[in-house]
Formats: sequence, C-alpha cells, structure tokens
Amino acid sequence: MSNQNLNGTSNVSMGQKIAFGFGMLANQMFPAALGVFIIVLVQDLGFAALLWGIIQFVPRIFDAITDPIMGYISDNTRSKWGRRRLYVLIGALIMGLAYVFMWQLYKDDGVVFNFIYFLSWSLLFYLGLTIFSVPYVAMGYEISEDFHERTQIMAIAQFIGQWAWVIAPWFWVVLYDPSWFPEGADQGVRELSIWVAIPCTLFAIIPALFIKTPSTLDRTDFQPIKAMNIIKSVRSIFSSAFEAFKIKQFRQIASATFLIFNSFNVIAAYTFLIIVHYLFNSDPASAGTWPAMHGSIGALITTFLVIPIVTKMSKKLGKKKAFIISQLISIVGYILFWFLFVPGKPYLFLFALPFHSFGIGSLFTIMMSMTADVCDLDELNTGKRREGVLGAVYWWMVKLGFGIAALLGGFFLSVVGFDAENVTESSITGMRIFYTLLPIAGVIGAILIMKNYDITEEKAAQIKKELNAKKGE
Repeated sequence: MSNQNLNGTSNVSMGQKIAFGFGMLANQMFPAALGVFIIVLVQDLGFAALLWGIIQFVPRIFDAITDPIMGYISDNTRSKWGRRRLYVLIGALIMGLAYVFMWQLYKDDGVVFNFIYFLSWSLLFYLGLTIFSVPYVAMGYEISEDFHERTQIMAIAQFIGQWAWVIAPWFWVVLYDPSWFPEGADQGVRELSIWVAIPCTLFAIIPALFIKTPSTLDRTDFQPIKAMNIIKSVRSIFSSAFEAFKIKQFRQIASATFLIFNSFNVIAAYTFLIIVHYLFNSDPASAGTWPAMHGSIGALITTFLVIPIVTKMSKKLGKKKAFIISQLISIVGYILFWFLFVPGKPYLFLFALPFHSFGIGSLFTIMMSMTADVCDLDELNTGKRREGVLGAVYWWMVKLGFGIAALLGGFFLSVVGFDAENVTESSITGMRIFYTLLPIAGVIGAILIMKNYDITEEKAAQIKKELNAKKGE
C-alpha cells in the first residue's frame, strides 16, 4: 500500500504515477499493434475467418488457467523487492521475445504451418503477458488508498497508455505501402514486430525498476510459493477466483467491462475493412491514411479530451454517474457512424469520433479505480489483500471477452459472407449493421448492470474507517 496518513494525504509522487503509466503503455501497445497485425493473417496470409477467430480464442482458455494462478503467486510472494516487481520484469522479457518470434510468418509455408506456428508462439506471448500484467495491475490497485487519487493514477496511466492507440493505427499505412515493404504486409509484420517489441519491453520494465514497494520477507500470513503447494492449492486458487464474483460490486464492474470492451472488440477490426472496401471500393492504396486516422484521432481525442473530462466528472459527480454519462455519449457516436461512413467522403466519420471515444476512453480509467475500492471492501470482509486475485479475474474477463470477440468477429464475417477476394455489397452492409448495433447493445447492458453499484465516496470512507479500526490504527 502507499504511504498515506489518516487525513487522506497521499505521498505517491508524480514520478511513481508516471512510472506506472509507462507500464500501461506497454500493456496497451502490444495488443494494439497485434490488433493491426492480425488483419494480415486474413488479408495476406490466407487464413479463413474462422481460423482467425480460433487463433485469438484459444489463448483465452489458456489465460483461464494461468491468470488466477499468477494472481495467487503474486499475492503470496515473499521478497525484499515486494511481491510484484520481479514478475513484472520477467513477464516483460518473455512477452517481448515471444512477440517477435510469433510474427515471423512466411506465406510460402502454408496456412496450416503458419496457423500452428503462430498459435504456439502466441501462447508463450500470452504467458509472458500474464506474468507481467497480473502483478502490474495489482501494483496499480495498491499504490494509493485515497478514493480520488486512485482515479487520478488510472487517468495518468490511461493518458500515457492511449498513445499506443495513437501510434498503432499508422501501422496499417506502413504495412500496405510498397515503398516500405515491397514484398507485402507479411514482410511488414515480420520487421515491425521487432520495432514494437524492443521499446514496449523497455516500457514494461520501468514499473519493476522505479515503483518502490516494501519488502514482504517478514510476512507470515502468505502461503509458501512452491510447485507442490501451488499444485495442492489449485482448488483454493480457483475457489478464490470464484469468490471474487461473490462480491456484488466486483461482479458488476467485471460484467460491465466485459460487455462494453468486448462488444467493441467484435467490430474493431471491421473499421479497416469498412473503410477499405466500402469507402474506397476495395483499394487499400486509395484508402491511404484514413484507417489510421480513425484510430489515431480517436485515441488523441481520448487522451486530451475524454480522460481529463471523465476524471473531473468522476470527482464532481461520482464514479458511477461519470461512467453512465460517458457510455451514453458513446452511443451517439455509434449511431453517427452509420450515417457518416459515406463513400467518397471519408472525412465525415471524423465527426463521430469525439462521441465514440467516450466509451472505451473512459472505461478503464473509471473501472480500474472502482476495482481498487472493491479491494478495500474485500479486505474488510476477508481480512486479506487480494489485489492480485481480483486483478487477475478482472483482466481475465477482459481477455476472455477479447478472445470471444475475435471468435465472434470471425463468425460474423462468415455470416455476412465476407471474402477479401470477392467483396459483395451485402457483406459490407452486414458488417456495418454489426458495427453500429452490437456495441450499442453492449453499452446498454453495461449501464443496466451498473445502475445499482453502491460504492460511493462516503461508503469508501466508511470502509477505510472500519479497516483502520480492525487494524487498531
């Protein structure tokens, strides 16, 4: 936990907050670049839409096992560096190395070989991501005990992390520019993966080096971290994960995030396909920078407009109201996309982006802050600090949903009959219908789930008061 006195004045320095933010940049740049590169599997390497979905879904099943175990290990590690930092460092190195290797794909090797090769390396990458992200996220939950500072910490982290989404869309432009990669986009992902992995690995290491955490060598309440103990404790590890869902407020946060983030991710890859095939008549060269502009400008709006507004709104109105208002604004954006994707006038969709950006742009700033509050409630009820377990379960829900979204995204492409070699008007219309209606349904469902969320600033203060009384402070 952070150094904080009982009057609520935090000693978390701006340097510590920024160090945490650099970890978020890595945490978002790897998947942001992957979300662009993954198009190459379908567009250039001949993967069927269903294979495209499977290759993103299988790692989520893997995460279902590794994430809770990593949460348990992280929560119970005795070390002079604290219980998180060493894993953040190890995970960063593994995912950086695996990211480079999994994109060394050659069309001549064939779809079957490339499918097996990519899936195998991606499992190692996601293992590294778990080892990094579970303790990293837990560090963020425990860095401060102050209700509003938690939102500020997550806002700074999201502000820095959003630059991943500013930069990554431009990879579309570079990948399909023959002056950069004359052999094609498959050559592009082989080389760009290196330039993504090196800086992102360094960014991921920064929290391990610069966020100071107290030694846990003298903790007697931790479970011993031994292979046999972990094997014997598998049942309790997963029962702890299931216990997280018994906390009503946590269940609300995780479920709402699942609906919003993953209904968005089902259709996220369609942005490139709609712009290229609908606005520019299936000509990637003519589409030029417009696919990149969609993602990049949206991320800039999130960085400089949405996050500051949501942070202030959260402090003034409360986290729940800030969440609901932000998501209602995003619905306007999704509706506008239906009318503002106009062939020959690509600039029109830019007018929908400020509204659209409030959805995903506000989501993790608010939800991660709320989860930190739930960790206090969990400690009051159980007597344990379980940021690792709750963080693992929360982000497993995100990653599981991402995998399901990929599977559904590929399935819906099959349903509408999309074929990159023979694009029909009906397949484009089908994509556009899903693009507008599916995320709206997710947002409405999330708002209904969150309408009775009850951890206000006053309740959080009462929880802290009772915790302090229990500790005899």
